Amino acid sequence: MPQLAPVNWLFLFLLFWFIIALSSTLIWWSFKAEYSLTTASMPTSFSRPARSSWLW
Repeated sequence: MPQLAPVNWLFLFLLFWFIIALSSTLIWWSFKAEYSLTTASMPTSFSRPARSSWLW
């Protein structure tokens, strides 16, 4: 084992667990996320402007 300062060991420890947490989060998110690239037609409320007048 190399001779490292205690701060470096702490940094390596935190870096290791950060990489583990990041990779497990990415794996979880890739299974959770639902990818949908199909373009659905826009609802009628968005395709035409609303014709409402001001209430004052």
